[in-house]
Amino acid sequence: MTIKTIALMCALTLTAAAAHAAAPSGAPADANGLCKDGSYSTNAAKKGACKGHKGVKEWWGTAEAKPAKKSARSEKSAKTEAAAEPAAAPATAPGATSSRASKPASTTVAKAAPGGGPDKVWVNTESKVYHCPGDHWYGTTKQGEYMSEAEATAKGYRADRGKACK
Repeated sequence: MTIKTIALMCALTLTAAAAHAAAPSGAPADANGLCKDGSYSTNAAKKGACKGHKGVKEWWGTAEAKPAKKSARSEKSAKTEAAAEPAAAPATAPGATSSRASKPASTTVAKAAPGGGPDKVWVNTESKVYHCPGDHWYGTTKQGEYMSEAEATAKGYRADRGKACK
């Protein structure tokens, strides 16, 4: 092969890739992909972009970069540095609600509402589900109240994941 042939093949490959990466004319301006059910995704990452929409049919957003492998020593030093620096909260406009993706990861459990106990369940009045003591959501959902498990089932509430309290 000549250098001209190789250069031509590279140019054609890049042109084809650029044409494939462009969104169709009917897509919203901020769309990054087309779901198999015909809806568009504005997700930044391809992974999980069309969850609940039968998967991704076409993706023209940017490719996700895979993180480089780190040695155990560099991982440990990165954790030490991260612990030394205070975490910055994401900036949001006053009165604006931030999206789920922009919230910082939290390993702490929200403080339970007062009034619970071993004989009470927490009823999420919005989802109609009750949670047992020790459950992650016990006393922490936005809308809810404490009551006995028998009272919750009598009022039509169902156990979280179908598992009654012990």
